[in-house]
Amino acid sequence: MIMRSEVPNFFVYGEPSRSLDVGFLHVETVMERKSVHFGHVSPHKHPLMGQITYWFQGGGTYRIEDETWNFSATAISFVPSNVVHGFDVEDTSDAIVVSISDDMLKALAPQTDLGLDVPIFLTGEPSDPEWSKLGTLLHMIAWDYRERGAEGEKVLGGLISVALSLMSRIGGRMALPSTSPTVTLGLALRRQVDLHYKKDWPVSAYAELLAATPHLLDKAAREVFGRSVKELLLERRMLEAKRLLMFTVRSVEDIGREIGFEDPAYFSRFFRKRAGEAPAAWRRRHLLP
Repeated sequence: MIMRSEVPNFFVYGEPSRSLDVGFLHVETVMERKSVHFGHVSPHKHPLMGQITYWFQGGGTYRIEDETWNFSATAISFVPSNVVHGFDVEDTSDAIVVSISDDMLKALAPQTDLGLDVPIFLTGEPSDPEWSKLGTLLHMIAWDYRERGAEGEKVLGGLISVALSLMSRIGGRMALPSTSPTVTLGLALRRQVDLHYKKDWPVSAYAELLAATPHLLDKAAREVFGRSVKELLLERRMLEAKRLLMFTVRSVEDIGREIGFEDPAYFSRFFRKRAGEAPAAWRRRHLLP
């Protein structure tokens, strides 16, 4: 039996997990990666992004955690980060896969009716008007990404939020049961980190908040995200620093204070250690036109 700790983490299937840029978005078809999986994608998870997979032709077997479906196109799933999934499909099968970073999903959440913390898998008929709309949306997303890449983030984000809401309508808000207690604790930790990362709390404070021990919390963080609680806190600060540097005109010193660094020199050292360059230099390279 494969233990959860043995399930591999990937960036996209077959590529080692890595840090994602702010607002990361990637679109490709399943068969663009055929030389890697040959129709068999072993159970795996993505630590930092969710995925929409829209099967527009063929069929096979799809797995999410301990649930399995034998399906024929059309079918669609949404799998949040850290949920184990995989599939076996025919040579003639293909799907559009939209990978969306957790920070982008968080930004889209107020605009969509679908709950983004649990997975969903739906099947339907192409002749159904609702499925026809959904298929059109996913093909538009794929086309726009091919034409513009992630530079079309605003348009793509709007299309993705509509697609997720349409999935909610079709599925009647169906969702799979919650995942294992360890994953549940890890996801709860991430939500609390999002709320409190600026406060420089010790690990024990998060453990008390979540009614866990520091050991169990660190175990959940390492199993779900492959990082310690302290590293998650530092990564969350770094993510916010990059957002503010990229999308605001606030000074570097002000941004440092915003995320809990009263000493500008300490913030600069922190940022340089993780990004390989000073905040001002990073900002110049990443400023939007």
